[in-house]
Amino acid sequence: MVDNTQTTKSISLDQYGIKNAKVNYQLSPDELHSIAIKKGQGVEASSGALAINTGEFTGRSPQDRFIVKDSVTEDKVWWGKINIPFDSDKFQKLYDKVVDYLSNKEVFVRDSYACADEKYKLNIRVITEYAWSNQFAYNMFLRPTEKELENFQPEWTIVNAPGFMANPEVDGTRQHNFAILDFTRKIALIGGTGYTGEIKKGIFSALNFILPVYKNTLPMHCSANVGKEDDTAIFFGLSGTGKTTLSADPNRRLIGDDEHGWTAENTVFNFEGGCYAKVINLSEENEPDIYHAIKKGAILENVIMDAKGEVDYEDISITQNTRVSYPIDHIDNIQVPSIGENVKNIFFLTADAFGVLPPISKLTPSQAAYHFISGYTAKVAGTEAGVVEPTPNFSACFGAPFMPLHPTKYAEMLSRKMKESGVSVWLVNTGWTGGPYGIGTRMKLKYTRAMISAVLNGDLGPYTYEDYHIHSVFGVAQPRFCPGVPTEVLSPRTTWNDDKAYYTTAFKLTNAFRENFKQFEEFSNEEIRRGGPQRYAF
Repeated sequence: MVDNTQTTKSISLDQYGIKNAKVNYQLSPDELHSIAIKKGQGVEASSGALAINTGEFTGRSPQDRFIVKDSVTEDKVWWGKINIPFDSDKFQKLYDKVVDYLSNKEVFVRDSYACADEKYKLNIRVITEYAWSNQFAYNMFLRPTEKELENFQPEWTIVNAPGFMANPEVDGTRQHNFAILDFTRKIALIGGTGYTGEIKKGIFSALNFILPVYKNTLPMHCSANVGKEDDTAIFFGLSGTGKTTLSADPNRRLIGDDEHGWTAENTVFNFEGGCYAKVINLSEENEPDIYHAIKKGAILENVIMDAKGEVDYEDISITQNTRVSYPIDHIDNIQVPSIGENVKNIFFLTADAFGVLPPISKLTPSQAAYHFISGYTAKVAGTEAGVVEPTPNFSACFGAPFMPLHPTKYAEMLSRKMKESGVSVWLVNTGWTGGPYGIGTRMKLKYTRAMISAVLNGDLGPYTYEDYHIHSVFGVAQPRFCPGVPTEVLSPRTTWNDDKAYYTTAFKLTNAFRENFKQFEEFSNEEIRRGGPQRYAF
């Protein structure tokens, strides 16, 4: 792996407008860890990990994410509530304010890159106000060798200044925090928020524009792993559906846990060099790979610890979005380099709080495109202010906040790749069974793991009437039998013991699907439109 020691190279930031700064270039994780503790910006957990508090923001702020609208983006970006336009002149003025704020300060600079496949490599320079933000960049981006650093030329620059507060009336932002992408200047500008996820998601959003527009490559918000036969599996899912947990399989090599590209050559490559996992209710028994990855070099975010540095992963008094970042080599069983071939299976993960979707079902190509563009999961009571009962949550392509193009562009690319590769697509409900949230129970992780293992081992084969049942509401093919899973668990209706209540709730969810899909209908081809659930018949 890459040497962690500090390079002797020094750089000037004058070209960025940052004057007279004390520049800490390419410090090692140990050095950044020590500086953060010395400055009182973090403490060391008993595991050796650095524990920090991100301050006011403990998650992304989608309403404060902008894209500069100019000749590069004007006719390509899907403008609206997700991709909010920002004026180019205002960006320049705000950028000048941020770099003036960073001038005469101590700053931290890291050169790194995204995309494990050499043909798609994107060099990145990260300039941060805080040491721990720079360590996060070390963990999450790919790490160049000393030789690669000798002639390193950054293509994109991230400027991260959590302490800088914008003036909305003057600067054109919604409030004091902001994350802005400028595809002409090739800058991701972040201010007013210490949440580290904005750093990695900025580059992910940029690649979600660059790869499909210029590289004929599908960017994906997914995890991926490789089996002993070199078969690749892809896991799509929104936060809380199990994407990171289920891809960390001791019997398969991890490619990556969050962001990937699927090339025209049918290879899948990781964008990143690390993992960013939720740690709410983390236990060694249920998630051993993630649990043991939390050691020196990892960064814990917004967790609660006792006086001895022991973390209480069940304590969500700061946020439910407690996180850890770590270099991917903190996981023992990884794919090196982070590239997979021979894509065989795709899993769409959803935490259905209504408890009506089958725990696993096989999708036709049209159903796969429909569910991909829908990106369904559910919010449950307590996750957001005002949420008192299960609420449908749709995020196109399982990552709408990061998708600059219209979602149908990504869905059509996925459909083509599915046909070309002959991949099987599965809808997996990691949510509720036996009733909705508050009545039923969360699907047992061991059952979900058993279902996914059955697919990957070939125990759930092609559709036959003897082996599958077509769901009468959603039209998906649910298996009748699965090794390691009680037969009654495979049928959501059976677990309810109340047919009327089950079908009433199921049709309620189909209505939500159809209502959400109205925004895509005029942009979708007939194949995608055919993939939706049955209409409400009452």
